[in-house]
Amino acid sequence: MDENVLTQTYVVVDVETTGKGIRGTRITEICAVRIENGKAVNKFTSLVNPEAHIPPFITGLTGIDNEMVDGAPLFSEIASEVADITADAIFVAHNVNFDYNVLRSEFQRLSQSFVRKKLCTVRLSRKLIPGLFSYSLGNLCASINIPLNNRHRAEGDTDATVILFQRILSLDQDGSTILSFLNSRSKEATLPPHLPARTIEELPETAGIYLFKDQKGKIIYVGKAINIKKRVLSHFYEKKNSEYHLAQETHCIEYEVTGNELCALLLESERIKQHFPKFNRAQKIPVHTYTIISYTNRLGILQLAVTKSKYKGHAIDTFQNRAAATDQLMSLCEAFDLCARYCSLQQTSAGCDHYKLKDCRGVCRGQETVASYNRRVKKAIASLQQQQASYIIQEKGRTHDESAFVLVQDGLLQGFGFVSQGIAIDQPDDLEPFIQRQSHSYHTEVILKSYFKKNKNIKRFDLVTQL
Repeated sequence: MDENVLTQTYVVVDVETTGKGIRGTRITEICAVRIENGKAVNKFTSLVNPEAHIPPFITGLTGIDNEMVDGAPLFSEIASEVADITADAIFVAHNVNFDYNVLRSEFQRLSQSFVRKKLCTVRLSRKLIPGLFSYSLGNLCASINIPLNNRHRAEGDTDATVILFQRILSLDQDGSTILSFLNSRSKEATLPPHLPARTIEELPETAGIYLFKDQKGKIIYVGKAINIKKRVLSHFYEKKNSEYHLAQETHCIEYEVTGNELCALLLESERIKQHFPKFNRAQKIPVHTYTIISYTNRLGILQLAVTKSKYKGHAIDTFQNRAAATDQLMSLCEAFDLCARYCSLQQTSAGCDHYKLKDCRGVCRGQETVASYNRRVKKAIASLQQQQASYIIQEKGRTHDESAFVLVQDGLLQGFGFVSQGIAIDQPDDLEPFIQRQSHSYHTEVILKSYFKKNKNIKRFDLVTQL
């Protein structure tokens, strides 16, 4: 074995806490065993008063309750001992990112720095003891005959992890595996415990979507990216609880290349709708959308208003919230000299006197004919309905010799696809063999609106003209 690896000093650590996650959780128990020249030379273990409530489900798991830690030392009272036993040593734990980050957070609360090199026995075991069904500490120890007593208590778990790590040291004959894991530039140092490094190495650096899957192959997260590899890695650098839990459950990553961001956004939306992944939030939350509607009031005046989207038969345009719809309606008023009263922007029975909209031509005072006013309202409506036309957006393809297209008919998304640049497209029917059909939804509508807002020089072809 490489002498540098054998003679390194390690400290195997396990902490029990008040709950899952990293942020906000507090330590209830800690055990640390220092290893020098491959042998355990010192141990520190202690209950810790977390200064926080221990939930019943944690007590059920660990056996540690609020009464047990009531008289235990605060972390501030044992911090120096923890710092001493881990000093100048490589921090080792089973699922090391959890224990390390929880411990570092405790030191940060004391305005103290805690920085150690670290090794994960889950990832090391996957590399050096391949082929096991599970690499949880309990299942792993049972598989390779390591005694594990007092499970889910810091000392019991640490004692078993010490034996496991000593086994790992003996299996890594030339020390190359441990040295590669200690390399700060190695992906092994930051990846989730169950994810092989080759999975990241094989990810493309182009636009598309990526799918995180759990141990059973179920999709638990769908994301889009301009650079798939870079975006995937960013999940594992985050210290948010949600990102931590996502990383812990990820066993496999798959991807689909689109070559451009628009198709990636549309495909992401479709996959979320298909699979309803547990870690995707945005599109799972019911959205109360708002629309601008038009109707003829009892005076014969075409009136505009903002209301919830249940009145779809009269809807001119749909918005994510009332404020966005109101802003759009005010913009129409300014552009077409409409009346604030008859756009439902001012509640009054007299002539309008809106603080911002000053260009009403007097329909509310009888100074303009209803017919004249209604003509301008129809022009305002037409300006919004232009977005509901039938057209094709052309975008970059997945390779240099193909183009991507997005098909919209009557303002509704039909789908997208990819066409080789050598294939002639003269009419919409020519796209049929290449299109991936996709249903229109509120979310795809938002995607298209945002795309038009961000991209001024769009390759858009109106379907009433030749493509």
